[in-house]
Formats: sequence, structure tokens, C-alpha cells
Amino acid sequence: MELRRIDFGNMGQITGLSVRESQRGFVASNMGSLAAAFVAVSNGFAAQPFGLYEEDEPVGFVMFGHDSLGDTDDPPVAAGNYCLWRFMIDKEHQGRGLGKRAMELCLEYLRTRPLGPGDRVWLSYEPENTAARELYHRFGFVENGEMCGDETVAVLDL
Repeated sequence: MELRRIDFGNMGQITGLSVRESQRGFVASNMGSLAAAFVAVSNGFAAQPFGLYEEDEPVGFVMFGHDSLGDTDDPPVAAGNYCLWRFMIDKEHQGRGLGKRAMELCLEYLRTRPLGPGDRVWLSYEPENTAARELYHRFGFVENGEMCGDETVAVLDL
């Protein structure tokens, strides 16, 4: 599995990926996420969207952030740290262990501190998204009591 930067050649592939109908309330669309990345970068903030590829086939999407976005929903842990802002595996590729492999790849990448210094990575999820919570816990993410809007925040030391 590999991370690939999103460009004009693969943007359509990545925006065509989606989760199962039952998961749509938990995950933003990839098109919406790319728009959020554009707005963040246009305003001087960090956002890095990537396609997840398995043997040249797009299977998912991730997006990283660094530091606070200056948003009122930003949890305190955002300051000076990394965010796993988006994480999804396409509905056609779920159930094959790709989520675990993708998370390993994401954490390996973030440990290189690609956007600057930071000791932790945080993410947020809808409290009723038990599948996501279980995956995050397997990798050592721990809820820290903070919220990002209505979502639970979990943190991992890099």
C-alpha cells in the first residue's frame, strides 16, 4: 500500500471513492475534503490529502493537517500537533484488512514530521462510530476528553 499525492490525473479516481451507505453519516465526501484542504491551504494552514493505493488501484483517501486551523471547533490538542483529518477505505475494498495497513502507513508517514514539529497525532470520530473507535484503539489512540464539534477526540504520541 502507498500514499499518492492527489493531482489532476487521479483526482477523479479519489473523488469517486465512497463508503457504505450506513457509514455516510460518519465520513465526509472526498470531494468535500479536497475543498476543505483547498480552503485551509489558501488561508495559510496545512493540509495534505493523499490517495491510498494498493497495487495501482485506488482504495481509500486520507488527509493530514498540522497545527490549529483557527476554527472554534479546534480542540486544544490541535496546537502544534498533527491531525489525521480524514481516513476512509472505499466500500468495495472494506473487510480486507486495508484499514489496518492504511493506518500503519499513515502513522509511519506522520512520524517523519512532514509538516513540521509535533509530538502527537489526534483525530476525531462520531461517538456512535464503534468500528472507527475500535480501529483507533488498536493503534493506541486514547480519548483525551476533548471534543471537536460533536466528535470525540483521541490522541496518540508519535
